[in-house]
Amino acid sequence: LQNLIRERQTAMQIAWTQEFLKYFGTFFGLAAAVLTTGAIKRKNPAVLLPMLPLSFVFSYRYDIGYGTLLQRIKVKSNILDTQSTLLELPKGPLTFEDLEKIRICQSNFLTE
Repeated sequence: LQNLIRERQTAMQIAWTQEFLKYFGTFFGLAAAVLTTGAIKRKNPAVLLPMLPLSFVFSYRYDIGYGTLLQRIKVKSNILDTQSTLLELPKGPLTFEDLEKIRICQSNFLTE
């Protein structure tokens, strides 16, 4: 059941990204045309500078919606097998004693 929910959430995220790309792609294209025209008229290529971050956002969103980003992430999901030490909690796993200390502190806080 959790896997089905996760798959539906992922599908919704991809669909949202594809829909977002329609609007952002239109904005990106208009901005590119306007900034290019401005750079030519003013003879100043620095006018094109805003296109750099916009192109990164567009590329990233395109890769999520239509590209291979999700497949590349799945390939790298072997972190559980190869680098499990990166997943360890600081100060180790929670113990029953730790949870009791937290519960007591919270109950003392609520009674005060």
